[in-house]
Amino acid sequence: MIVAGCDIGSTTGKSAIMVNGKLESYTIIPSTTKPEETARKSMEEAMGFLGIVSMEEIDYIVGTGYGRLKVPFANENVSEITCHARGANWMCPSVRTVVDIGGQDCKVMSLDEKGNVLEFVMNDRCAAGTGRFFEGMARVLECGLEGISKLSLESKSPANITSQCSVFAESEVVTLINEGMDVIDIAAGVNNSVAGRLNSMVRKVGLVEDVVLTGGCAKNEGLAQALEKKLGVKVIHLPEDPQIAGAVGAAVIAAERVSQQSGAKST
Repeated sequence: MIVAGCDIGSTTGKSAIMVNGKLESYTIIPSTTKPEETARKSMEEAMGFLGIVSMEEIDYIVGTGYGRLKVPFANENVSEITCHARGANWMCPSVRTVVDIGGQDCKVMSLDEKGNVLEFVMNDRCAAGTGRFFEGMARVLECGLEGISKLSLESKSPANITSQCSVFAESEVVTLINEGMDVIDIAAGVNNSVAGRLNSMVRKVGLVEDVVLTGGCAKNEGLAQALEKKLGVKVIHLPEDPQIAGAVGAAVIAAERVSQQSGAKST
């Protein structure tokens, strides 16, 4: 059985291919101006790693993410909330709370033991705490996204960034820079600020361990450690790239669809 998931987000396109229940290939590429093109490029790249030359060789494909309606070769589309939950559960069956930080929004989901979403909260009205927010902060600090993580881990006295608005927070950071505050402390303050927002969201759905981060910002170790301090529990690192959780979840659902169809034919 060959199945695939295609997650088209605001900043990246991800595709994952599973063969007989095992993750065999995945890709992460920058999003283009056309979701259809992003979907095709990411899927064809993932196929290329396995020597798959035609999408007809794939039994079922599920699209997800912001651009899920623009994945022309998908058999169906499923919300990114469901797919991130299922993907995180597939990678780490003990997970009960998923914190997903996307390019333009943040989501927190509570799951049951099968990866079904019990409850969720979403921050999609403000860029604060999202990938766009971190990109803005990295630009101001002139350190890159990876730099925010590395620098913040060196801090002994994190800055206090109080604004909950990304625009005002950026102005606050600029002021701190002009006042001569060390960049490592400002970077730590940025991560602490986002961790505080995420902590509030987690409390709304109810904190239940294990907790994992998904999305590109999950690679920010400084943020993970800041969130651990806010929550008072360990944040588990997924065994696969956290940025592909949505694509993996879509592939898992695709496998279930094939099994359901096979069961229906046999009866």
